[in-house]
Amino acid sequence: MASLSSFHSVSHFKFPLSPFTKRVVASVKCSSLPSPEPEPERTSSLSFSAYKWCTGLGVLGFLETGYLTYVKLSNGDAFCPVGGGGCGDVLNSDYAIVFGVPLPLIGMIAYGLVALLGFQLSTKDVPLGSAVINSRLVLLGVITSMAAASSYFMYLLATKLAGASCLYCVTSVILSFTLFFIALKDFDLQEIQKFAGLQLFVVVLVIGALNTSYSSLKPDMIGLPDVELQPFEPEVTTESSSLAISLANYLHSIGAKMYGAFWCSHCFEQKEMFGKEASKIVDYVECFPEGYRKGMQVAKVCKDAGIDGFPTWIIKDQVLSGEQDLTELARVSGFVLVDSAPK
Repeated sequence: MASLSSFHSVSHFKFPLSPFTKRVVASVKCSSLPSPEPEPERTSSLSFSAYKWCTGLGVLGFLETGYLTYVKLSNGDAFCPVGGGGCGDVLNSDYAIVFGVPLPLIGMIAYGLVALLGFQLSTKDVPLGSAVINSRLVLLGVITSMAAASSYFMYLLATKLAGASCLYCVTSVILSFTLFFIALKDFDLQEIQKFAGLQLFVVVLVIGALNTSYSSLKPDMIGLPDVELQPFEPEVTTESSSLAISLANYLHSIGAKMYGAFWCSHCFEQKEMFGKEASKIVDYVECFPEGYRKGMQVAKVCKDAGIDGFPTWIIKDQVLSGEQDLTELARVSGFVLVDSAPK
């Protein structure tokens, strides 16, 4: 019993706590298990600095296409840093028009939209939620269409406009594909798979629209096969009759003009009909004064006159397409025949 009593006494014995022990106990009582850090809310994997890149590149493209739009609408000559006049040849070609709208104007609108969306997303000027998702999708859709169009135009540059160099075209391709890869990084793999069908539809739609627009081009304006011709003047060998000379003088006096191309056989036959003396009197306008290569458009004076085939006569605001007899030219112009029959 004594031992049990002793044990009971010991069990109630309180040991004094040292200051160190108090500090340990206090620290244990105040400590707690580390709580997990909250995960940051993800609104976009693309940093706002990347959206600023989209804004900057969009503004750069807007300025480039804005300049080309001004040149196109004012019928001016584009400055070509690489020389050779290739930029002007491309800008003045039939491929620079899509459904009657200048291609640079379409590009200017697209780049302007990219710059606007990039600026809104970079400044968080878009409400969170579905509006952000819609803005990102619109941005990706616009940029995808630009990349698809740029690829198609590079194909045309290599096949339909062989030999033409266009620094503006190459710059636009670089800008559009850089924007495409920046915008694509804003989507994770699951989102890319989800919207892949929509992006493919955009690509098919853009290429189909361009094909439809260019399929309506007239063969005469697209030109010859894949050849390059230096300008030359075929020699007219026939002799001119007095009637032909008189008619040529009269046509010259009333401002009648014959539009043609140096490689056009019908134009040469028309000159042969007048003869070498009279053909020099006729006001002839060469629509390819700098030579010819595939895709090159007619000279500005011919384009302004609406010439779409050779030869074309414009007499007193009347348009005559194709090779014409001298009697027909006399009738349309009001020339009075003084000879029994033209040569």
